[in-house]
Amino acid sequence: MKIYPVTSDSLGVRSLSLFIESEIKIFIDPSAALGPYRYGLPPKPPEIEALRRYKEEIRKLASNADVLVISHYHYDHYDPDEEFYKGKLVLAKHWKEKINYSQKKRAYVFHEKFANICELRYVDGTEIEIGGVTLKFSKPFPHGNERTRLGFVIMTTVDDGKMRVLHASDVEGPIVEEAAEYIIAENPDIAVIDGPATYFLGYRFSQEDLKRSIANLKRIGENVPTVILDHHLLRDLKYRERLKDVYEMGNFVTFAEFKGEPINMLEAHRKDL
Repeated sequence: MKIYPVTSDSLGVRSLSLFIESEIKIFIDPSAALGPYRYGLPPKPPEIEALRRYKEEIRKLASNADVLVISHYHYDHYDPDEEFYKGKLVLAKHWKEKINYSQKKRAYVFHEKFANICELRYVDGTEIEIGGVTLKFSKPFPHGNERTRLGFVIMTTVDDGKMRVLHASDVEGPIVEEAAEYIIAENPDIAVIDGPATYFLGYRFSQEDLKRSIANLKRIGENVPTVILDHHLLRDLKYRERLKDVYEMGNFVTFAEFKGEPINMLEAHRKDL
């Protein structure tokens, strides 16, 4: 199995897109976006250019994929304006169950547009085998802590018999202990995890949530050989300082580091741009 983290916040855009190539080609969360405002400022030219470049790469990879996966209905994880879903097998978070109002409206639009022109399946809590590759989908977990208003997401495990990769989209930590336990129980060789939204610390992200995230990540790091931690976390210039105990474990990297590229936290540097 080959895994290719396409892009994420450590590479300059909001995304957690992952391309996996084995007997089949799987693209999880094939999208990217920019924060509409940060520090009260709109996106700057380097961010816009990065988004253009990665959107082009996403289109090429999605067109070549056998399976597209949508973990939830935020625009940095799916893009209803793209056309590459046509004729594809699309495995998606359920559009009516365990979903908040905002995502439900977006999911309805996606369903109406694509249900009749792609093979659209809702896969929460299911397992599917395609071409010798097993795809397992978790039950919905909170997008953040138990009180979140942002809805729910599903995790994806891909197992080709030689390697297991888990994609834990927008668990924001994970904060919730049950989400961490699920990741550990899946026993992946590599886990791709959305890190805590520490750039909201003291506002929408509490010190208690940070403590929970650190404890959960340390447990995950003790059980998973390689953890790719990115997305919300890489919007905070102090991310390594906040998670010092986690990074001291030595097996946590960003998308950029995994790919051997420089970290390029454009949104976090928007004031400088």
